[in-house]
Amino acid sequence: MLSKEKMDRINELARKKKTIGLTEEEAKEQSKLRGEYLQAFRESMRKTIENVTIVDPNGNDVTPDKLKALKAKKKLH
Repeated sequence: MLSKEKMDRINELARKKKTIGLTEEEAKEQSKLRGEYLQAFRESMRKTIENVTIVDPNGNDVTPDKLKALKAKKKLH
């Protein structure tokens, strides 16, 4: 996850963009920070999904084969 300082800076730049606009340098910084944020978010989401097991109402494991194979490859379970 991104540090609090980086998240605060992303929000600060977003507010500034809405009110007075950004300089070219600030726009580049915002783009870079957003890229870092998206990368961290995607990695977090990927890890969450990789640790999910789907169980039907009868208690049977119905996790998709693709996810099971990924877990086996990474030796998660």
